[in-house]
Amino acid sequence: MKNGTIRVGIGGWTYEPWRGGVFYPEKLPHKRELEHAAGVMTAIEINGTYYSRFKPESFENWARAVPDGFVFAVKASRYVTNRKVLADAGESMAKFFEQGVTALGDRLGPILWQFMATKKFDADDFGAFLKLLPATHEGTPLRHAVQVRHESFRDPAFIDMARAAGVAIVNAWSDDYPGIGDVTGDFVYARFENAVAEEAQGFPKATLDRFADWAGDWAAGKPAGDLPVVGDAPAKQPRDVFAFMINGAKERAPAAAQALIERVGRPG
Repeated sequence: MKNGTIRVGIGGWTYEPWRGGVFYPEKLPHKRELEHAAGVMTAIEINGTYYSRFKPESFENWARAVPDGFVFAVKASRYVTNRKVLADAGESMAKFFEQGVTALGDRLGPILWQFMATKKFDADDFGAFLKLLPATHEGTPLRHAVQVRHESFRDPAFIDMARAAGVAIVNAWSDDYPGIGDVTGDFVYARFENAVAEEAQGFPKATLDRFADWAGDWAAGKPAGDLPVVGDAPAKQPRDVFAFMINGAKERAPAAAQALIERVGRPG
């Protein structure tokens, strides 16, 4: 059985410390930064959509700027996730999709729904939120991942409801938030958030090797052996993997992503 595809990237592509030869070549026009980043990475997580709305033309332009096979993850609006009652998020969720997300076409990867670190697990309310997530929009299939950042989510009930909904739980490598290594979707979404400036590639070589092992296990349909899990083991099946180097010492993110790509290879 063929393994899933592993894609690795960074969060966004507009960041001043990446310019001037650090990641982007000297004097590279800002309008060509996405083109350059997409030629090096195999995926990018669009973060601006968390803060602002965009026009369909923006998504269309981004899709045209990247090569075939490249995939964007899209971070969903904070106006959906940063609320007391998630069951009331339907209108804001509709507005998020109506801005033109599916104009990315075949470049559209998972939608990331990130929750505040203070948001606690409420089974009824979170279950209602999961039911709001659309399976398609304008005929385009959608995949969803949730990043929860409160210890109360380390609950088998949460694992069960995410798995029943086919929604991936983000596997975050962070000192600040609980690690949940359970695989609940038909793909895996990882965010490695602890890069340090002292390491040229953001992480020690042994840590990057560990990330590569995890990605390989996930793609082969196995749980990552040394990640903490809360619920039962998932069905064994190959899964696509999306891994992003994000936060921490962000200036090191491109080097960290390239180091992981060297270890896991490029799609195709």
